[in-house]
Amino acid sequence: MMTNIDIIPAYRRELKNRVGFGTAVKNTFTFAYRTLLKVIHNPESLLDVTLMPILFTLMFTYLFGGAIAGGIISYLPIIIPGILIQTCVTSCGNAGTQLREDTDKSISNRFKSMPIARISPLTGALTADLLRYAIAGAIVFAVGAIIGYRPGFLNVVASIGFVMFVGWCLSWLFAFVAMTAKSVSSASTFAMLIMFPLTFLSNAFVPTKTMPTVIRVFADYINPVSKAITAVREILGNGTIGTDFWLALAGSLVILVVFVPLTLWTYKRNV
Repeated sequence: MMTNIDIIPAYRRELKNRVGFGTAVKNTFTFAYRTLLKVIHNPESLLDVTLMPILFTLMFTYLFGGAIAGGIISYLPIIIPGILIQTCVTSCGNAGTQLREDTDKSISNRFKSMPIARISPLTGALTADLLRYAIAGAIVFAVGAIIGYRPGFLNVVASIGFVMFVGWCLSWLFAFVAMTAKSVSSASTFAMLIMFPLTFLSNAFVPTKTMPTVIRVFADYINPVSKAITAVREILGNGTIGTDFWLALAGSLVILVVFVPLTLWTYKRNV
């Protein structure tokens, strides 16, 4: 005969077993809303997608525009896509760091006791970050418009949508890194160690033809961020989709195929 102590865990397990796809999606949006509420109560967490793009755009444009492209206006079609992708990549580690913090504070243990899909805190945090990428894109293009860069509206919308998808795919990689780290500080450190080579060893800010051979080969043929930047430049400049777009899209899908199961497995193991 089962006691009350035995009935409660059994009841919870039964509820978990009943969680279907529709409930998992609903739980995901609930946790995405939770993440957005945390942003509202802590607006400083948006500084990386609000203030930083403004500073980087103005700094790089006015410091290097004349030296690299011969003038500010000529440099804007180069730097704006670079800043857009850089901001997206540097924001991808946010969700993973938050999940690592929840785990360290044992908040995830409380989620385990609830009749919800176990992966919903993870997928909810990653889904909420889509808004961060959209905000970053809007701010980058707003600053660009103020200083003279005005591509077509549909091209801007298409490039932001593309960057949001690429960023969401990359966020699974950074979530996996965060969940394998032993603390929040180490998760942030590992994320930065990945972000800086991806953004600065690319064609985001300067033409790769001036780089040393090893770095140029990495930037042109290995670094997927360079492909995404070139794709955005083609969309904004010509309104076309070229080979680099499909290569960046394929690379993003590969990241999903590899890191979605790894991240889910690591997250379930940690919580």
